[in-house]
Amino acid sequence: MKRKIAIVGPESTGKTTLCRQLAEWFDGEWIPEAAREYISTCRKPYTKEDVENIARQQIELEEGMEKSLNPWLFCDTNLLVIKIWMEDVFGNCPDWILQESAKRTYDLHLLMKPDLQWEPDPIRENPDRQEYFYTLYQNELQKSGVLWAEISGTGDARLQLAVGAIHHHFQFEPEAMPEKPLHSNPG
Repeated sequence: MKRKIAIVGPESTGKTTLCRQLAEWFDGEWIPEAAREYISTCRKPYTKEDVENIARQQIELEEGMEKSLNPWLFCDTNLLVIKIWMEDVFGNCPDWILQESAKRTYDLHLLMKPDLQWEPDPIRENPDRQEYFYTLYQNELQKSGVLWAEISGTGDARLQLAVGAIHHHFQFEPEAMPEKPLHSNPG
């Protein structure tokens, strides 16, 4: 049985770091954020069509990894992130993205709290709006009725909280939890 977990939240909240750590912890696989590579190679200001292309790439990455036999799949973003991005920058989100988002299922969403120090990055745009975006994500998750957990803290504490949320959601017996040392990168 495939267990699919989406990691969502504002920019610079440690999504990629946590995604990699969880994939390592559970001997799983992770899907990178398609937007990072796409935007970093885009030689012009991105357009709505560019973000739609990013959504298509994210879907392709996810569908490709869903075929893997590995039971753990950690997604370093999903279409919810793209929906919120589209609505913020362009005022609306194309219906096809909303439809695709509605039919994609995840066993659990991990919502990253913006309590890490902002790390500047050429593709990040909103250093002063993290709390605003956090509230948008929180509202969307609550409205959709999906299972989710808030992840906060720094370093090993952040990773341990995420592992604990997954443990709780899947109701692992204590002896079934992987016995691995915690190690983390800041942010």
